[in-house]
Amino acid sequence: MNFQDCREHCLMQLQSTEDFPFGPDIYVYKVVGKIFAILSETAGVARVNLKCDPQEALMLRDIFPAITPGYHMNKQHWNTLQLDGSVPENEIKRQIENSFQLVVKSLPKARRPQLAG
Repeated sequence: MNFQDCREHCLMQLQSTEDFPFGPDIYVYKVVGKIFAILSETAGVARVNLKCDPQEALMLRDIFPAITPGYHMNKQHWNTLQLDGSVPENEIKRQIENSFQLVVKSLPKARRPQLAG
């Protein structure tokens, strides 16, 4: 998965918005004003910060060398994924969706996005 693929998958999440509160090179994805992903690219290497269950975060860091504690984030609840091709695309998509769901679950019920059907 590359930068653009990651960006598109973040934007596919229900009521996802893209914002630039940290400058033009830091892509921030929110649901109802809450961050679920931060995407950036430095020297041709894309990275995405994603929220994660603390136990799963540790497990993922053990499995994938490209997954490290969240850069500039709470290291217990966030991971940084280097998009270098070593983490399978489906796994990255799963982690984006998981991050989104964790943030949605933390919202008051009245503010949560409504799923169709």
